[in-house]
Amino acid sequence: MYGYRSNVPTVNSQQSTVNNHSGATGIDINSLILVMNLPNWNDLADDALAGKCISREQSLAVLRAPDEVLLEQLNAAYRVRRHYWGNRVRLHYLLNAQSGLCPEDCHYCSQSKISTAEIEKYPLLAKEKILEAAGRAADLKAGTFCLVISGRQPNASTFDRVLDAVETVKANYNLKICACLGLLSEEQTHRLAKAGVDRVNHNLNTSESYHADICTTHTFGDRVETVEHVKAAGITTCSGGILGMGESDDDAIDLALSLRKLGVTSVPVNFFIPIPGTPFAGLNTLNPRQCLRILCMFRFLLPSQEIRIAGGREVHLRSLQPLGLYAANSIFVGDYLTTPGQAAHQDWDMIRDAGFAIESPEGQTAVETASCQTMSASADSRK
Repeated sequence: MYGYRSNVPTVNSQQSTVNNHSGATGIDINSLILVMNLPNWNDLADDALAGKCISREQSLAVLRAPDEVLLEQLNAAYRVRRHYWGNRVRLHYLLNAQSGLCPEDCHYCSQSKISTAEIEKYPLLAKEKILEAAGRAADLKAGTFCLVISGRQPNASTFDRVLDAVETVKANYNLKICACLGLLSEEQTHRLAKAGVDRVNHNLNTSESYHADICTTHTFGDRVETVEHVKAAGITTCSGGILGMGESDDDAIDLALSLRKLGVTSVPVNFFIPIPGTPFAGLNTLNPRQCLRILCMFRFLLPSQEIRIAGGREVHLRSLQPLGLYAANSIFVGDYLTTPGQAAHQDWDMIRDAGFAIESPEGQTAVETASCQTMSASADSRK
């Protein structure tokens, strides 16, 4: 995975795979035609590194390629990832600081007004609780503390309390802070910048054409507008999506292209977890190989961006989680909003075993992965 054969046409090795599986009666012509029409993955990596936007046809080929060529796709995606990020892995820690009680009707979300999912519901946590969570983020070697609240947009009182909590965390810990607060005005994003917020997350979630199928209480344009406000305030933009909600391959590509057009810096890629009590509870369309192909497509279309394997990593990638790091360069350590993640020590081991290193909070050097074994067991409350 660390090397590549730049002078060997990808199709040759793929054609060999087809021949080996064709059986004694001859070659499967349909499979041979499919393989011979696939792009050379290293050519896609070259284009991405040169700043070119790969075509829709090439993007579709990435998503629809047979499993036999998956490692070659990952190898090419890794070339791009390595160029921009080396072997560093960024860790983010997420705090669900206000849960449930949301007036929106997002069909995928357990916190929405139309969800009957059994989740905890509570208003904004006290500042002391937020500070305590920031301490846990630091203990887990996260470089970014992600403070998330449910709801359409924060009211004045909640917003003021968030600003106060942000200033307190910044005064006590060497952490970048990412705030995810719903729809925001330009004035609010400027206030967040002044308080010390480093980045704001507001996911586009899906393509513009599919958005009405997942939510009707706000538009795709509303989400884009918030991202634009974040950019205008000089805050780092964090925006991604949720894959596996019934969208088409073209929708997945359109989402990535929208993020590219917006110039988003950090891109969380969530893999949809069907939660009982939500309208999308019956959707389960993903498998580990398809998730890896999605990550490759995002890396080719968003070559220099931080790509984070977010919610659904453990559920959908399962034993193939380490392979995701060859396309992505960031993960969450700890739990998600209303679903659990795996134990932190498993993430540390996975990063070390795959030959990667945890990035320091400063983002310049890497923490020696061997030191993960000496971290306090009390820092991992889910072990």
